[in-house]
Amino acid sequence: MWADARSAVVLGVNYGPDTDPMAALADPTRAAISVYAQGDDYHDLIKKRLKALARFLQARFGGELKVFVDTAPLLEKPLAERAGVGWQGRHTNLVSREFGSWLFLGSILTTLEIEPDAAEPMHCGSCHACLDVCPTNAFPAPFQLDARRCISYLTIELKGPIPLEFREALGNRIYGCDDCLAVCPWNKFAQAGREQKLAARDALRNPALAELSRLDDAAFRELFAKSPVKRIGRDRFLRNVLYAIGNSGDRGLADEARRLLDEPSPLVRGAAIWAASCLLPYAEFERLRAERLPAEPDAEVRAEWFDPADA
Repeated sequence: MWADARSAVVLGVNYGPDTDPMAALADPTRAAISVYAQGDDYHDLIKKRLKALARFLQARFGGELKVFVDTAPLLEKPLAERAGVGWQGRHTNLVSREFGSWLFLGSILTTLEIEPDAAEPMHCGSCHACLDVCPTNAFPAPFQLDARRCISYLTIELKGPIPLEFREALGNRIYGCDDCLAVCPWNKFAQAGREQKLAARDALRNPALAELSRLDDAAFRELFAKSPVKRIGRDRFLRNVLYAIGNSGDRGLADEARRLLDEPSPLVRGAAIWAASCLLPYAEFERLRAERLPAEPDAEVRAEWFDPADA
C-alpha cells in the first residue's frame, strides 16, 4: 500500500443503533436499511477527524502520514485486530468487547516507529450464530465470506439484476444487511452511538416501500443527501425496492410494480416484472405479459417475462 510505512494507527468510531436492527424485518411493507446507512456518510466524518489527528501527530513527532477510511485496498480489519481494537469473528467482521459489532474503522499509516499494542484474541468461543442467520448462506466456512452471495454486495455493489435464486431471501432489505452483526451476543455490551451525524434519520427508519417506489431522481437525491445510499443511484435503488415489494405479499403494492413497468431503465423494468409476477393473479400477469413482451427491446427484460411453463 505504501512502501515507506512503518506503523499503522487504527481507530474505531461507534455507530451502535438505538433499536434492534432485526426488528426492521418484521413489517414486509416497509424497507430495512442497514444501520450504517441511516445517517450521514461515515467516510466524510471519519476522514476529517483522521486528518486532524494526523496533523497533530506530524506536528508533534514528525514523519510522513497517510489516512484511509475504507477507500483503498488496505486490510483494515486485520490491522484493527493486531492493534487491539477487536477481533475478527466467524463472519469476518470486527467485534469489540466494548462496542460489539458496531464500529467504523479508520487508519493512519506513518513512517514513524510506534510501539504496538497487544493484539486482541478471538472471544467467539463455540458460537456460530452469525453464520446460521445469514439469509443467503454467504459463509461457506467460518471466517470465509462469499461476497457474491452477500446481501450487502447484492444490494449495493452489484450493478445488474440480482440473481433469481437470492431475490426471496432479500426480504425487505433494500440497502445492505445487518443480520450477522445484529445477532452477535457481544452486542449485549454495545452502546448506542453518540455521534449525531451518524445517528439514524427518522425518514430512513423503516420507510414505507410504496413511498420509496414513487421517488423521482430529484426526490431520491434529496432524501438521501449525505447518505451512502445515494451512491447506488435511483435505478439500482428502485431495483431493490421492487424486489422488496415482490416479497411483501401485499397485493396493494402491485400497482406500484405495474406503474414502474414504464420506467426508461431496463434494470427497473425487469425488477418491476418480477414484483408484479409475485403479487398479481396469474391471469392478470399473463395479460400484462401478452401486452408488453412483444414491444420490449431489452433482452434481459424480455427474459424476466419468461414463463417456465413455456420451456
